[in-house]
Amino acid sequence: MSMFLLAAQSAEELRRLYEEVQTKFVDDMVKKTEFNISPLYQLDTFDWTVLILYFTILGVLAIYGAYRIKQVWDFWRYRHIEPQPRAYFSEETLPHITVQLPLFNEMYVVERLLRAVTQIDYPRERLEIQVLDDSTDETVGLARATVEKYQREGFDIRYIHRADRTGFKAGALKNGTELAKGELLAIFDADFVPKPDCLRKLVHFFTDETVGCAQMRWSHINGSYNLLTRLQTIMLDGHFVIEQTVRNRTGGFFNFNGTAGIWRRRAIELSGGWQHDTLTEDTDLSFRAQLMGWRFVYLLDEDAPAEIPVEINAFKAQQRRWAKGVMQVGIKLYPRIWRADLPLRVKLEMFFRMTGNISYPLMIVASFLQFPLLLVRYNQGFYHLMVFDVPLLFFSTVSVVLFYGSAVWYLDRAHSPTKRLLHLPLVMAIGIGLAFSNARAVLEALLGVKSEFVRTPKYQVEGDHDATWKAKKYKRKRGWLPLLELGFAAYFFCAMLYAFRMGLYGTIPFLTLFFFGYGYIGVMSVLQTASGKRLANFWRPLVSNR
Repeated sequence: MSMFLLAAQSAEELRRLYEEVQTKFVDDMVKKTEFNISPLYQLDTFDWTVLILYFTILGVLAIYGAYRIKQVWDFWRYRHIEPQPRAYFSEETLPHITVQLPLFNEMYVVERLLRAVTQIDYPRERLEIQVLDDSTDETVGLARATVEKYQREGFDIRYIHRADRTGFKAGALKNGTELAKGELLAIFDADFVPKPDCLRKLVHFFTDETVGCAQMRWSHINGSYNLLTRLQTIMLDGHFVIEQTVRNRTGGFFNFNGTAGIWRRRAIELSGGWQHDTLTEDTDLSFRAQLMGWRFVYLLDEDAPAEIPVEINAFKAQQRRWAKGVMQVGIKLYPRIWRADLPLRVKLEMFFRMTGNISYPLMIVASFLQFPLLLVRYNQGFYHLMVFDVPLLFFSTVSVVLFYGSAVWYLDRAHSPTKRLLHLPLVMAIGIGLAFSNARAVLEALLGVKSEFVRTPKYQVEGDHDATWKAKKYKRKRGWLPLLELGFAAYFFCAMLYAFRMGLYGTIPFLTLFFFGYGYIGVMSVLQTASGKRLANFWRPLVSNR
């Protein structure tokens, strides 16, 4: 009996000890909650404002991310579908083609362009070449002399110079179209080096009278030159491998990319011709033509090599023009697209296509919120918000990796895609770094602010160690945006220090992307214009040549 009493007494003591420990633990946690970790229902106005803004923006970006994941899914599903010509022209019935070469101050690449075009394999009696030159510098004399040289060799080549740049590139193409002999019009920008068989690869698709345009994928002459060109190749490959392929294979609208393709002249004329009320005249005409019922063909596995910018300010200007132009086209044409007799999926796809650049203004707000968000995370507890973070971050960030990673894997699958895949975090970072430049373009489009067509400088950079471009002209102005970019880089450096100090280690990799993106864009924008020097080798590639 005494043994039972002793056991009962021991159990009672254990129970009291457990209650004492539990009470002390709960009291400690309540105290900690009161002074350090505030439950959601105790958040103040500042905390709620930060969280609502942040998760709203992240939610919008996640929707666009889900759209990208859908594109990746469709790509792997439809990638094997290759367009085939309805019939083939015989050598005697090949149509007359006019090759149009729009130029504006291209003194370093005009000879390379004309040399490549005159080597195209196509019957001379059915090939006309138009040099549409709006230049105001030495390009005029150089282009004219080169044209005269090829005229003496028997080529049907014509030099057309406009002293008035009305309409910019669209105006030059409109003028050339009115003078062209060909029923088909092939267009190549000055930075392209078309392959000898390029016209024969495309021309047979025009045996189908409903085909209005055929487009090739861009490839890259100088893609491994420096870190900037490496990242550009991945960004461009994502567009040409995933987006263009999916839109074409699923029956959606896709746009002619301004070069490396052939138009049916009649399709241009019946669709309203080249217009210059947007900065992306190619996208504008493409969508107008498809609204008229013209079919477009995209050839994923046929490419046209091109030189891409080695200078950050030229790259930013190009991206800014594209961002503003697409938004302008959306404002101009989307109401008409929505009213058109098109499947709902096509209308929705076009909505995402035309509004995608709205992510840049949102990215600036999201960037600004990162430091306040660190304060909320520390006060709330890092893991409390993960239930919201993880799914939204998956769609808004992992989608980028899947999108560009799929493009790289497809193109590099025959050798080693791993080298370029290592650059994917930096692709995300440089996309963040472009936020100020592209957000400005988007806001200008929304406000109806007009601007001129800013050409992308070309320097004939082909080898990985070609530094001659540093001494060449066409240097772009820096502007004031790098100050904001550098300011945000400093902002994120402070945020990283705070996160490390407070033990919020899980946020540091994410903050590093913002720091590198704004820092790289800002620093390079300053260095490549300072004292007239462009430091092309600054921050050379992080990994070996692909």
